[in-house]
Amino acid sequence: MKTDPVRLILLLAVVVLGAAQGRDVDITTVGAVANAATPATAVIQKAIDEVAGAGGGTVIIPTGKFITAPIQLRSHVTLRLERGAVLAHTDNPADARGARAFVLAEDCEDVGIEGPGTIDGNGRVFEQRDSAPGRPNLVCLRNCRDAVIRNVTLRNAGSWTCRLLGCDGVRIHAVRIYSHQGYNNDGIDIDGRNIAISDCIIDCDDDAICFKSDSPTPCENVTVTNCVAASNCNLIKMGTASFGGFKNITVSNCSLHAASEDNRRQWKKKHEGIALDTTGISGIALEIVDGGVMDQVCFTNITMTGIQTPVFLRLGERRNPAGALRNVIISNITATTESLISSSITGIPGHFVENVILRDIIVHVLGQGTTAHASRAVPEKEKSYPENRMFGDSLPAYGLFVRHAKGVTLDNVQFRLRNADARPAIVLDDAHDIELRHLRADPPAGGAPLLRAVGSSHVLVSGFRTAQPLKQFAEIAGNARDAVKFLDNDFAGVERVSNLEPR
Repeated sequence: MKTDPVRLILLLAVVVLGAAQGRDVDITTVGAVANAATPATAVIQKAIDEVAGAGGGTVIIPTGKFITAPIQLRSHVTLRLERGAVLAHTDNPADARGARAFVLAEDCEDVGIEGPGTIDGNGRVFEQRDSAPGRPNLVCLRNCRDAVIRNVTLRNAGSWTCRLLGCDGVRIHAVRIYSHQGYNNDGIDIDGRNIAISDCIIDCDDDAICFKSDSPTPCENVTVTNCVAASNCNLIKMGTASFGGFKNITVSNCSLHAASEDNRRQWKKKHEGIALDTTGISGIALEIVDGGVMDQVCFTNITMTGIQTPVFLRLGERRNPAGALRNVIISNITATTESLISSSITGIPGHFVENVILRDIIVHVLGQGTTAHASRAVPEKEKSYPENRMFGDSLPAYGLFVRHAKGVTLDNVQFRLRNADARPAIVLDDAHDIELRHLRADPPAGGAPLLRAVGSSHVLVSGFRTAQPLKQFAEIAGNARDAVKFLDNDFAGVERVSNLEPR
C-alpha cells in the first residue's frame, strides 16, 4: 500500500510539532545540582526559556533542594516540582531587588505550576515590618490567561503568598500554603475573572483568601470551594482595594479557624475582651471603601471557630467617593466567637448597604458585654481603614449591629450566649426595610431589650418565640409606633413587647 506523500508530510509535521510542544527538561540534566550552595538561577531560567522557545513543555525540579534568585515563567511552560523537591529563595534579600515575585508569570498563556514539591520564599531574610518594601510575592500570575496551579506546597513568602493580578481563566487546586515569617503574609489574593479555587489548605499570618480589585475592571466570575483556611487576620475578605468592585462570586463549603501560630498580632494583649491567645479577625469581611461596586456575592456552608467576628460588611469612602455594596447572601453558617465585637453591616450617612440576606445561621457568642458596652456611641469613621475593630473593641449589640442599611433580612438566625451579656442581641441604627424572621436569641442580662431600633423604619418581626423569660423584646427610639411591626410571633414568655406598648 502506497502512502500519499502529502499525507506523510502532514503526519511528520504533527509528530514534530507535538514533540516540540511536549518537551520535558529536568534541570539536573542541564547543569543544576541538588543541595548545592551555589544558586541555580541561570540554569533554571535558561531551561524555562529554551522550553518556551521550543513550543512549550515542562521544566522539572527533581528531588532535592535548589537555591535560586527570582525566576520568570513563559507561555506554554509548566514548572513541575517532584516529590521531595524544594525550590528556595537565596539567603540574600538583594537578589529579589525589583522582582515582583519569586516565581513570576507575566503576560503569559497556558502556563502552570504543579507539585507535589515545595516552593519556599525564605521570607525570614526580608525586612520584618508591615508594608516594608522590597519583599517579593512568592508566586504571582500577572495578566495571564489559562493558567493552572495545583498540588504544590507554597511556604514562607516574603510578602503575599499567591497573587493573581489581572488574570483570566485560572484554576488553583489542592494547593497547601503555610506562611508565617513576616507581615503581609496573605494566602491567596485574587484579582481577575473566570477563576476557580478548590480543595486548598491555607495557614497564614495575614488574610487567608483575599479578593482584590486594583483596576477599573471588576473581580468577577469566581468560585472558591472546599477549602480549609486559618489566619491571624481575616479568613475570607473582599477589599480593601475595591476600585473595580466584585461581581458574581461564590464561596462555599469552607472551614475557617485560627492560625497555627501568632508571632506578631497578639490581639488578646492589645484589645479588650478577646478570649483566646490566637484568633482570626473576621470570618467573612466584605469591604467597599475605595469606590467600586460589590454585587451578586454568595457565601454558603461555612464553619468558623477561633474568630473574633463572624461577618463584617463595610461600605465607606477611604480613598474615593462611596461605591455600592448590595445583593449579598450569606447562608448556612455556624460560628463561635471570641470577642466583644459582634457581626456588623455598616454604611455611612447617605450611603446604604443594600439587599443583604443572612439565612440559617447559628452563632455561639462569647458574651460578657456590659451596660457600658451597650450604651457606648459608635463613631462613623467614614474614611478609616476597614476592620472589625475600627469602631472600638466592642459594639452595642452582642449578635448584630446594623447601621445605614436598607433591605436586610435575617431568616432563621440564632444567637446563643456562652456567658451573660447586657447588650441587645440586635441594634438597628438608620436601618430601613428590615425583616427578622424566626429569630432565636438568648435574653440579655439586666432586662435589656432583645432588639433596639434607632432612627429606623419598616422593620418587620415575624415567627419569634423564646423558651426563656424576656423582660422586653424591642426598644424603639422616639414615638414611631409603626417603625417596628410584629406578625405571627409567640410572645408568651415576654413581659413587654416594646417600650411603646403599655405594661
